Amino acid sequence: MSVELTNITGMRVRVLPYGGIIQSIEVPDRAGGIANVVLGFENQQGYADHPGPYFGAIIGRYGNRIAGGRFTLDGESRELPRNDAGNTLHGGETGFDRHVWSATPGPSSLVLQHVSADGDQGFPGELSVTVTYTLTDDNGLRIDYEAVTDAPTVVNLTNHSYFNLAGAGSGDVYGHLLRLDADGFTEVGDGLIPTGRIVPVDGTAMDFREPVAIGARIRDDEEQLLLGGGYDHNWVLRGSGLREVAYVAEPVTGRTLTVLTTEPGLQFYSGNFLDGTFAGTGGRAYRQGDGFALETQHFPDSPNRPEFPSTVLRPGETYRSTTIYRFGVA
Repeated sequence: MSVELTNITGMRVRVLPYGGIIQSIEVPDRAGGIANVVLGFENQQGYADHPGPYFGAIIGRYGNRIAGGRFTLDGESRELPRNDAGNTLHGGETGFDRHVWSATPGPSSLVLQHVSADGDQGFPGELSVTVTYTLTDDNGLRIDYEAVTDAPTVVNLTNHSYFNLAGAGSGDVYGHLLRLDADGFTEVGDGLIPTGRIVPVDGTAMDFREPVAIGARIRDDEEQLLLGGGYDHNWVLRGSGLREVAYVAEPVTGRTLTVLTTEPGLQFYSGNFLDGTFAGTGGRAYRQGDGFALETQHFPDSPNRPEFPSTVLRPGETYRSTTIYRFGVA
C-alpha cells in the first residue's frame, strides 16, 4: 500500500515501502491541468513482476555499474553478482529496490529504513540506511540519504525515477529541453564501464550546457538511432554542496523540473531499453524514449577507479547525500 504526501499547492506524491518506489508525482501544467509525471505501475505486483526498469526505486548498495562484479577494498577482493553482461548493476540481483522498507510517515514526509546484512550481494559490512522523502511547499521532492556501517564498505545510493513532464504514457520525451551543469563526462567502453577518462563535452552530443532537446542528437538525418539508442552516461557536475545541476522544460505543457544535489555526478538515461513489452500506469505501453532518468550519484565503477571520488564508507562515518526534484511551470 502506498503512502501519499501532499503540500499546500495540491502536489501529490505516492511512495511504496516496497523498494522505496516513487509510484506517482502529480503536478500542474501552465493551464492548471494535473498529470502524473513519472513512469510506473498501478500496484506493487507490477514492480515485482518487472524489476528491470527500476521504476522509481531506491538503488543500492551501489547505484550504476561495477566492472566484472568485483572490487578490492583494504587489500581484500570482493565478488558480487554479475547481473548485467558480466558486471554488477544497481547493487546486484537483489538490490535495495527488491526489499520492503520500514516506513514512518509524517505530515509532509516519509522516513524509510532498511538494514543490509554483512555479505548482502557480496558487499561487506552491515549497512543501516535511512532515506527521507519530504514534499516542500515550493513543489520540491527532497530526498535525504543517510547510512552507517560496522565494517568498511562502498556505498552509492540514488533514485531511479523516470520522468515525462507531458505525463506518463503520453509519448516520447525527445522534445523535452535539457540543461546539465557539466563540462565533462566519464568516457565508457564495453558494457558502459568507465575507461577512467573524463572527456570534455565540447563539440560532442554530450554538451547540454545550454538547453537542447533530448532527441536532437539521438537521431541522424535518416532517423537512425545513435549512441546505442540514446543516452546512458554519467556527467561530471560542476561545483560542490547542494546546488542546481539540471533543468528540464516540456514546451507544450510548460512543466519544468529543476534538480539540485550534493553529488558529484549525474547519470542521464533516456529510456533506451523500454521496448513496449509491458504496460504501465493507465494501461499504456512504455516504449523507447518514453521517459528519462536523472540519477544523482558518485561515478560508475568508482570502487575500481581510485582517480574518481571515493565511495568508501568506514565505521564511525556517516554517508549523507541530498537531492531535490523541484517542479514548476514556464
